[in-house]
Amino acid sequence: MLIHFASPCARRPRRAAAAVELALLLPFLAFIFVAGVDYARVFYYYLTVTNCARSGALYASTDAAHASDTTGIQSAAQAESAELAPKLSVSSTTGTDSAGNPYVAVTVSYPFKTIANFPGIPSSATIIRTVQMRVAPP
Repeated sequence: MLIHFASPCARRPRRAAAAVELALLLPFLAFIFVAGVDYARVFYYYLTVTNCARSGALYASTDAAHASDTTGIQSAAQAESAELAPKLSVSSTTGTDSAGNPYVAVTVSYPFKTIANFPGIPSSATIIRTVQMRVAPP
């Protein structure tokens, strides 16, 4: 014969325990979600800025005439980022490397702002990428 002894605590229903647990965890879960979204946005804009700098450098590396065409370089770089609200800042420089080959360096910068302010994390940053390519010989 088995006798089952139940404690008095086990018999009482735990009403609203799940609601209290959710109320305690919901701010943390919301913070993790927003932080994840902002991290994904930074990664997306970083890749977009990199592609813009690469497109501008590819246009400029065609020949010496394209390397000095700053308007064309800016147009080629900004064509990759038509969906970005504040326009990119594009600059280019030309020079000669240590082997005597001409090169062009295209620098693209974009001001990034987070969705929310996180404690200890800046709410704005500038994403900057520079791509350097050798200018094709004539």
